[in-house]
Amino acid sequence: MREIKMSTKYNPTEVEKGMYDRWQKAELFNPDVDKKLNKQKYADAQPEAYSIVIPPPNVTGKLHLGHAWDTTLQDMLIRQKRMQGYDTLWLPGMDHAGIATQAKVEARLREQGTSRYDLGRKKFVDQVWQWKDEYASIIKSQWEKLGLSLDFTRERFTLDQGLNDAVRKVFVDMYKKKLIYRGEYIINWDPQARTALSDIEVIHKDDQGAFYHVKYPFVDPDYVFNGQHYIEIATTRPETMFGDTAVAVNPSDERYKDLVGRKIRVPLVNREVEIIADQYVDKDFGTGMVKITPAHDPNDFQVGNRHNLPRINTMNEDASMNENAGPYKGMDRFQARKAMVADLKSGGYMLKIDPIVHSVGHSERTDVQIESRLSTQWFVKMQPLAQQALKMQGITNEHVDFWPTRFEDTYTKWMENVHDWVISRQLWWGHRIPAWYRKDASGKTETYVGLTAPKGDDWVQDPDVLDTWFSSALWPFSTMGWPDTKSPDYKRFYPTTTMVTGYDIIFFWISRMIFQGRQFTGQRPFKNVLIHGLIRDAQGRKMSKSLGNGIDPMDVIAKYGADALRWFLSTGSTPGQDLNFSYDKMDSAWNFINKIWNVSRYVLMNLDDNTLVQLPSADQMTLADRWILSRLTATIDKVTSNFDKFEFGEAGRQLYNFIWDDFADWYIEMTKETLGAGGNKGKTPVQQILAYVLDQTLRLLHPIMPFVTEAIWQQLPGRKAQESLVIADYPTVNPALSDKQAETSFSALQDLITAIRNIRSEAKAAISTPVDILIQTEDDDLRTVFQENTDYIQRFGHPKSLVIAPDIQAPALAMSQVINGAVVYVPLAELVDLGEEVQRLEKQAAKFQAEVKRSSGKLANEKFTSSAPEKVVAAEREKLDDWQAKLSATQERIQTLKESSHD
Repeated sequence: MREIKMSTKYNPTEVEKGMYDRWQKAELFNPDVDKKLNKQKYADAQPEAYSIVIPPPNVTGKLHLGHAWDTTLQDMLIRQKRMQGYDTLWLPGMDHAGIATQAKVEARLREQGTSRYDLGRKKFVDQVWQWKDEYASIIKSQWEKLGLSLDFTRERFTLDQGLNDAVRKVFVDMYKKKLIYRGEYIINWDPQARTALSDIEVIHKDDQGAFYHVKYPFVDPDYVFNGQHYIEIATTRPETMFGDTAVAVNPSDERYKDLVGRKIRVPLVNREVEIIADQYVDKDFGTGMVKITPAHDPNDFQVGNRHNLPRINTMNEDASMNENAGPYKGMDRFQARKAMVADLKSGGYMLKIDPIVHSVGHSERTDVQIESRLSTQWFVKMQPLAQQALKMQGITNEHVDFWPTRFEDTYTKWMENVHDWVISRQLWWGHRIPAWYRKDASGKTETYVGLTAPKGDDWVQDPDVLDTWFSSALWPFSTMGWPDTKSPDYKRFYPTTTMVTGYDIIFFWISRMIFQGRQFTGQRPFKNVLIHGLIRDAQGRKMSKSLGNGIDPMDVIAKYGADALRWFLSTGSTPGQDLNFSYDKMDSAWNFINKIWNVSRYVLMNLDDNTLVQLPSADQMTLADRWILSRLTATIDKVTSNFDKFEFGEAGRQLYNFIWDDFADWYIEMTKETLGAGGNKGKTPVQQILAYVLDQTLRLLHPIMPFVTEAIWQQLPGRKAQESLVIADYPTVNPALSDKQAETSFSALQDLITAIRNIRSEAKAAISTPVDILIQTEDDDLRTVFQENTDYIQRFGHPKSLVIAPDIQAPALAMSQVINGAVVYVPLAELVDLGEEVQRLEKQAAKFQAEVKRSSGKLANEKFTSSAPEKVVAAEREKLDDWQAKLSATQERIQTLKESSHD
């Protein structure tokens, strides 16, 4: 028996130790690696390029299971394409993540009793760079633990010099094209981070609140409306009343047409404002009257513009009340609300308070309630960019393919209804806006936008930075060397091939990469977008700190190994669907790899050092040999086609069934008779087929579980030290090995052996107990198959005597089982109870009857027979014939047994 370096049990720690470093040192993850090592193979042809840019993780902390899932899918694709001979690039990188990273560093500073303002901008940014270096190192080590075949020689960061040049060029070009502008608008404001937010950085949550019904008295004390000297206004935010500059009604509301133009007084403020008419007001909601606060509400801002209303901002950047709030100056907004409500009550202005639960916007990063705040910001004009991107979707070979396709509708609807994008952030960590200001002689502010600072004195750069998504929107082409369009990587690998990401950032990122790619390169940034879901816990809940149900992927790897985690992540879900994590599933993943390990160990131990990993001649092959090679061919075909459709779960199911059922449970068991016999007769062909099937199976598995497959593959005979599965050829379908006749014949043999085993089990007859076996079949081909493979029947059935004939007289006291085209009898007179045997057969008959009914109903459905493919309908008719034959034979056997019991 050949000596191999494999423990009796799969140990992932030992298997994975040092392997990633060996791959890295051999530079196996670099483009053109296969071409360099196999020059003759590519002497006359340039391999096709296949590229992926990693969705750059934020340097805010360690990677979570969602990152592990996302990157595992990418690694599977890139490893398979590399093995298929593509010139592959998987480019790594990380995102500076502006507001998120700054919030983390500020939280650390607060714990140390200081703040960014105490440090100043330069020292604070230095602190953030230290944070970045710390967590970038952790993330990189996690990537290595997962086995990701990234080309680290091309690693990028969204704040590196090359990307900074690209960001500046994009900003300047868009400004010159009037696609970027600066203006005063109502924006979403995070009072803790003290920065603007885009709409999609706001999460709406249900909060407890109230409708405060307040009297707004008429300025004319003698004017009476509906018997009152005031109008009633309901508001959820009395703290903004100091910014009220009008009250509005709908112009078609007959109830209030006489009020338009009248003046009322804002309570507590004592400001006179006018009642105006505007279509914005919903006359059927509440009282049909709304207060207009242009500096604190986006809709009110638009109303104010239409009516030339003043804008009065009542809050500071931290949401405390400012000098426009009178006696409430300096109070926190919620403290001011309580104080104002108390004052409205004591002043006789409060009519009633109705408690409500309403949806309120919160900052995605800091979780504080946002404010709608009047602010001067930089914006991207979205409509022309969105139109260009949507037009591209209608052009063959230019559109981006979404997998699953339903997510294209999600993308399209957002792009069709997109708003201008606020891109400036009041942060210190990020790309500084390339704009400078100074006052001219008349005191007017001059603005300069350019790639570098303007010449001259007194220019001051805009203190704000750009939204993180502004730089990450350029990721697919900026990482390839753009704006240098002659860059080798840009020319070779852009547009990229596939983008893998979760459905939760289609708005944030996918859409922005598409329209920026179209705008600046004239091309789509990637051909495919593979959308996956979210990782949830075993109960289907989203993982979060508050629930305490988060899982560290490194902990999972420490217990089960990277390959087991990758197997679970890659095969546990379909595209677009969420994935529930559980340790039971991880146990199953480990058990499967342990099965692969044991199967491989058996094969390797039974090979000779000079065994060739190639097929023997056809005349040396048995039925089992031809069957396993045909099943392997079908598996290669199905796995490859499912990879092409990103159906990794189905690909995994095909691999699992082939390895566990076909290879381990059947073929390997059938080789033991030959390999265990004395002498060498017939051994060599079996050894070659075992080696070949194992080799091909490891190649198929490698993209999913790279560590264990490499470790096993290296021990196949004839392997050279420099060889690696990383760049080995991926299996391809060999039509000559597809043998439907062998599959049909072997399937019949499987049915026969299974039937004998089932009868023995029912009769509690041990496999070591010889029994008579009678096989009745009138099918000449089937009889030939059984007669030519009696050695298998002998091994697995252990018969005392074996009869295979068309006209067997069935013994009364025998157990039987019907298979396709035959009936198996095992006379067990001393063990069989006729009544129990009849009951068993009647249960079988009921099962066959149900299948006949189901299949008959399906074939009676005209919709099925007319619309389904012809081969599917034909297969269903064949199934019906089989079920009917089994039912008939079983019913005959039941009748025979019943007649015997009466004799």
